[in-house]
Amino acid sequence: MPADAAPLAAGRRHSVARRRDGTVLAVGGTAAGECRVGRWRGIVAVAAGNVHAARNTGRSHTVGLRADGTVRATGWNGDGQCEVSGWEGVTAVAAGWRRTLGLLADGRVLAAGRGAEGQCDVWSWREVVALACGDWHSVGLRSDGSALAVGNDRRGQCAVEGWRDLRAVSAGTLHTVGLRADGRAVATGDPGSGACEVGGWEDVAALDAGSHHTVAVTACGRVLAAGDNSHGQCDVGGWRDVVAVAAGAAHTLGLRADGTVLAAGSDADGQCRTAAWSGVHAA
Repeated sequence: MPADAAPLAAGRRHSVARRRDGTVLAVGGTAAGECRVGRWRGIVAVAAGNVHAARNTGRSHTVGLRADGTVRATGWNGDGQCEVSGWEGVTAVAAGWRRTLGLLADGRVLAAGRGAEGQCDVWSWREVVALACGDWHSVGLRSDGSALAVGNDRRGQCAVEGWRDLRAVSAGTLHTVGLRADGRAVATGDPGSGACEVGGWEDVAALDAGSHHTVAVTACGRVLAAGDNSHGQCDVGGWRDVVAVAAGAAHTLGLRADGTVLAAGSDADGQCRTAAWSGVHAA
């Protein structure tokens, strides 16, 4: 199993989780079939595509990485973002708005879907060990702890060239966050939402960027959040025993050590109805 295998993923209107037995759970919007994962088997990581805020852009997709290095995808395929059936030797996946990225074992990166803003221009990347997709930009973590970014940079979300000593990256709509080896977080991009206000965070074990908010879990299982809280997606201060987090457009998921999943934020399409989930497994 990949070391950074993602057990949870949150899109705009749906949530996805990988169970210990390799099956996948999904709740929320089903307009494009993004929750059609009931027959998936042997999955070791999941990713959920995002969509824009307007109600008429509510189609998204879901991606699953199988233990054999192949990739499954379901949902909206208007830009070819689900055309990943020929991928092999993949060790990690990421999904953004209208695209999918796959990390190969040799550190190269595959891309499918929309690339009009340059967000799929990853063919020259080498020595990459982790990936993240924002709406219009893509981010890679290199084996030396530095970061790469391509795509739309209108709010400085691709300004990661000076980052060092990283062990994780994540991307939102207009911001990028990184987790340093010392447990501190860094961020760049649009300051308007407050999603980049992570400079005081310490002892962070994992983090994720939503559309306009950022969440993190600390080594002791508490959850931190910064940014837009218009739907209550940052109301996670009381969560405990959390081992992984995922941030969507307007909701947040937290995986507890017992395999259950917490949710906060918008539930307009049922994306927070995870109370019955069990057996969800972190790597």
